Amino acid sequence: MTTSYRCWAEVDLDALRANLAWLRHRVGPRVKIMTVVKADAYGHGLKQIAALLMQSGTDIFGVANLAEARAIRSVGRGWPILMLGACLPDEIETCVKDHVMPTISTLAEAHAFAAAAHKLRRTVEVHLKVDTGMGRLGVAPGDALALAQAIAGSEELELQGLFTHFASAEDDAEFSAQQAAQFDSVIAQLTAAGFLPPMIHANNSGAILHEPATTFDLVRPGLLVYGILPTGRRRLTPPLPELRPALSWYCRVALVKEISKGTPLSYGHTFTAARRMRVATVTAGYGDGYLRAGSDRSAVLIHGHRCAVLGRVTMDQMLVDVSRVHATQPGDIATLIGRQGTEEISATEVATWFGTIPWEVLTAITYRVPRIYRGGSAA
Repeated sequence: MTTSYRCWAEVDLDALRANLAWLRHRVGPRVKIMTVVKADAYGHGLKQIAALLMQSGTDIFGVANLAEARAIRSVGRGWPILMLGACLPDEIETCVKDHVMPTISTLAEAHAFAAAAHKLRRTVEVHLKVDTGMGRLGVAPGDALALAQAIAGSEELELQGLFTHFASAEDDAEFSAQQAAQFDSVIAQLTAAGFLPPMIHANNSGAILHEPATTFDLVRPGLLVYGILPTGRRRLTPPLPELRPALSWYCRVALVKEISKGTPLSYGHTFTAARRMRVATVTAGYGDGYLRAGSDRSAVLIHGHRCAVLGRVTMDQMLVDVSRVHATQPGDIATLIGRQGTEEISATEVATWFGTIPWEVLTAITYRVPRIYRGGSAA
């Protein structure tokens, strides 16, 4: 591996393709896959990932805002897009013009989209969300039928989907079962009234693994597409999913020096050398997304060895212990996430050091870190 970058991420497009193929096998050919590409495709690069997924069999894209929808449209216009968040009042007409399916939680939203569609002489496909316990968006289960009837009664609106979101599928089987029961009740009510839409969906990545009974017509994988298992207290039954992490993250050694016993390092002097040490300065910091929470507790890989981070992570640099890695020289590659030799640091392990979740680790990698694409359609 040769590079002129100081800090960069590499994305394995073949891994993404294989992960999507595993998901397709998991849910079966009749179930549609909505690939969630929020937050720059979980830090992997939205346009490049959307292009690959279009070639690899995704059915629908899930986004958090209209800018993400427009980025997908700039790559290809043939795929449906669902805005998973609520539209702001001044975004409604744009949503209709851009042919993005909105999420509807209230009668007021339904009326606003119907008015915009009438003005633009269009019909809008909408997804009705039911709040079974997440609390962010969605109509109460007891009010879902009335809202579905209102949508069905509008000439400008077409009820295309009905969905909910599991709040704790990786952790809480009992609460997930309660959510599933509430959603099943809503499905039964809409079925009896003749308002059931063609796409019913509930399962995010955690629920795909732990709640197969709620697969329905469509699943919404996010983290699984990128090759990472959602972390939580619920154990998976072997065999474990055959997924490959798509993203690796690297920086380089800028300087190597010897320090004597008693030397303090970095801001605040949270680390003091207990012995003579060989220390490397590497070219990544919290300005690149390597969180300050990793200070004094994380590690990088250099020449296939784990090297502890010493002292506080700074904006552009951090210090690591290379006392036992005698070959370390300026210009060498330090792996922040990924594999070197027989050693590997995963995004999940980094999340443990940071006291957070792998979702945040990936999406925290900043825009100043170039993404390099390997394999697949990288050319």
